[in-house]
Amino acid sequence: MSAIPGQPAAATGATRIWRRLVALQARFPILQAVLLIAVYLYAATSLSLSSWHSIREILTLAALAGLAATGQTLLILMGGFDLSVSNFILASALTVSVLRDQWGVSYEVAILVAVVAGGLFGALAGQICHRFEIQPLIVTLAMGGIAIGLVQVETGGTFAGSSPPWLIRLASPQSDTFGVIGIPPLVSIWAVVAVLMAVFLHRTAAGRRVMATGANPRAAEYSLIRTRRVWTLAFAFSGVVSALVGLLVAGSAASVDSTVGDPYLFQSVVAVIVGGTVFGGPGDYSRTALGALFLTVVNFVLVGKGATPGDQNMIYGVAILVAVALYGRERRLRDRI
Repeated sequence: MSAIPGQPAAATGATRIWRRLVALQARFPILQAVLLIAVYLYAATSLSLSSWHSIREILTLAALAGLAATGQTLLILMGGFDLSVSNFILASALTVSVLRDQWGVSYEVAILVAVVAGGLFGALAGQICHRFEIQPLIVTLAMGGIAIGLVQVETGGTFAGSSPPWLIRLASPQSDTFGVIGIPPLVSIWAVVAVLMAVFLHRTAAGRRVMATGANPRAAEYSLIRTRRVWTLAFAFSGVVSALVGLLVAGSAASVDSTVGDPYLFQSVVAVIVGGTVFGGPGDYSRTALGALFLTVVNFVLVGKGATPGDQNMIYGVAILVAVALYGRERRLRDRI
């Protein structure tokens, strides 16, 4: 093939290579994988994080961030957003650790109440967002505030509680799955969730409806996809997941206070966006899992170097801006259909 008139052949070849790399990156998160390996190698050499004990700690914390980002992944794929994640996590943790004792109910009942409440609040948020075309940022923030308010009324303003021993063991990085496999239970749970999410998004009709709704809502409606139902169920799923993650966070911290859910709002968003999933697609949960791992290793490095929580938040913001700048240059998925 001859070069374009007026343009050097070398430049034309470089352009073709660049376009191929961009196309490959769009299909596989190669850049994120390379960055993850580079950051971990740096952490392993400078902070001595190469032991299996350290790896278990990293995987356990990454599992919490990745699980917290599960519902967020679906919503961002649809062009939505969930600001209620941290509040639902806190409300669920308080329901099991504080209200369980005040109500005198079993742990099973307390967990059921937390999960059902998370699903109902999430479904209501999805309905309101779609029916009245209100930004999810506003609605989910309001739902999270209502959830915390209801729990606060029941606890008399108390935001402190202790987790049951079985929940602490479940969330501990030193525990083993079924006492046999040398992998923490949280990591095993995360692996199962990752497989189920991959199957759901790529191998089921419901997953394809979610992707179609995010890619082009109007075209999805013309294809007889009930987008309001998709939004309602996706937001309900996000609420249920946040409630379940609240239990795991309570077990991981061994106690509950008013800030226990705060880190997971930013982490759930950063894991999705840095992983390469953009608003309205494309993307999938495998990218979120990679983003959660990268984020966790970076946090270990920052903490090891004496960074404050404020420094970490600034880096989260920069990471989001860089990821959006990179992936925002591509045509939206709806423009390709």
